[in-house]
Amino acid sequence: MENLFNEQSIYLKDINLNFKRSLSTEIPWNERLLGIQGFRGVGKTTMILQYIKETYGNSEKALFVSLDNIYFSDNRLVDMVKLFVANGGEHLFLDEVHKYPNWSVELKNIYDLHKNLKVTFTASSLLEILNSKADLSRRAIVFFMQGLSFREYLNFTLNTNFKSFNLEDILLDHKKISDDILREIKPLKHFKQYISSGYYPFFKQNKKFYYNRIQSIINMVIEIEFPLLRDVEPSKISKIKQLLYIISQSVPFKPNISKLAERVGVTRNTLVEYMNHLADTKLLNKLYANSNGIGLLQKPDKLFLENTNISFALTNNTPDIGNIRETFFLNQLSVNHNVTYPKVGDFMVDDKYLFEVGGKSKTQKQIAGIENAFIAADDIEYGFRNKIPLWLFGFMY
Repeated sequence: MENLFNEQSIYLKDINLNFKRSLSTEIPWNERLLGIQGFRGVGKTTMILQYIKETYGNSEKALFVSLDNIYFSDNRLVDMVKLFVANGGEHLFLDEVHKYPNWSVELKNIYDLHKNLKVTFTASSLLEILNSKADLSRRAIVFFMQGLSFREYLNFTLNTNFKSFNLEDILLDHKKISDDILREIKPLKHFKQYISSGYYPFFKQNKKFYYNRIQSIINMVIEIEFPLLRDVEPSKISKIKQLLYIISQSVPFKPNISKLAERVGVTRNTLVEYMNHLADTKLLNKLYANSNGIGLLQKPDKLFLENTNISFALTNNTPDIGNIRETFFLNQLSVNHNVTYPKVGDFMVDDKYLFEVGGKSKTQKQIAGIENAFIAADDIEYGFRNKIPLWLFGFMY
């Protein structure tokens, strides 16, 4: 136990409190069992260590441990928890829980046994979390951590302190909001960098190998997690990669499932299953005309990669700009809103607001006469009436 506290002190010493993710202020840290899931390298561990440093300092009331620590090769988690609680421990932080065998069962037992202990855990394996929902149901509250919003990217790289805005604020007051932001920075100067290589915080560590790391994470998910957690035959892995590559090369992709299945070399139902796996691991965003009653084998009306940086990581060429714009918009809006595919326009948000996404010359033609219809336009600093700068939708979290 002493070694674990010593390791925590080393972690905390290097933690900077200057920049914090917006999710850190939304999480109910006092919940008895709290989970934080997210893509590898998205910042889960840093956020937890910041909270410990700010709330507990070096107090032994809190303990951070990674469950891939060699300590657990010869010690059980439940025994460590018993010792921690006996010595006055109040809040346990478990990093990468999916690397510990039967972790969800042991967490359930810990929750039931230690009524005054708070446990916060993180997991990078999104499939593992989905598999463990039965053990965690009625006990754990689980949050998902996105990559950086454009606002967070600016605060992270420029040491600015921009606040977030809700959708209604942006729709009603976008000219004033844009004006306030433009007094401090030129957003278009930074937006292109963000959409190509600013979504995952690890871009700061080594920009040269940023795409290599994204590719490695994608390969790990498909090559290791799919066979292990979704019973995908190893011989089919190349077909899933092919599917992901086809989507990355496309303009906003409206899948013809039969033709796509034939091209990839699998059945229709298998192809839809692969799409579901990719969406479960946050590599893919599926868009439906109606969000109600979606079946597991229902084909999506439109497919997007989860974020724009994946598009750049998977192609040797510059991705289609129309696809990039729409991918960004869907990625940022879907965090706190329900987004569907409308009959007219590109996106319907919360069954109320219609959006057309395009460049600065985008006209009102397709949405003329429609109530609550807006244009999200790239390459403009200021909007006018219902035409709003695309980059401003990156200030929503």
